[in-house]
Amino acid sequence: QVQLVESGGGSVQAGGSLRLSCAASGYTYGLKCMGWFRQAPGKEREGVAAIYFGDGIAYYADSAKGRFTISQDVAKNTVYLQMNSLKPDDTAMYYCAARAPWGTCRNGRPREVDFPYWGQGTRVTVSS
Repeated sequence: QVQLVESGGGSVQAGGSLRLSCAASGYTYGLKCMGWFRQAPGKEREGVAAIYFGDGIAYYADSAKGRFTISQDVAKNTVYLQMNSLKPDDTAMYYCAARAPWGTCRNGRPREVDFPYWGQGTRVTVSS
């Protein structure tokens, strides 16, 4: 089992930045792919970015390219999502997810079906 705890959400004005963190615990030895997803009010949850844990290879949805950066601290079993140039459309609950102990990251936008472990989410609100 893998437990995930997100932090770093909050309220920010358009054009601002936030860095989300996701700390993993439990069976972290088998972590393979970790991803960030978001769900805006009234919309389905969508993949934002993912990283192959250890190797550090990153994958992004088109909407995240150029503004968001996913990174990792393997020693801390933590992944981050640096979000810059935030827009009101980025307002959502952001979730961290993990894939373990097998598999890899899908090329491009991460898909919910690939991730068995989920955090509780952290809310991001971007005002205009």
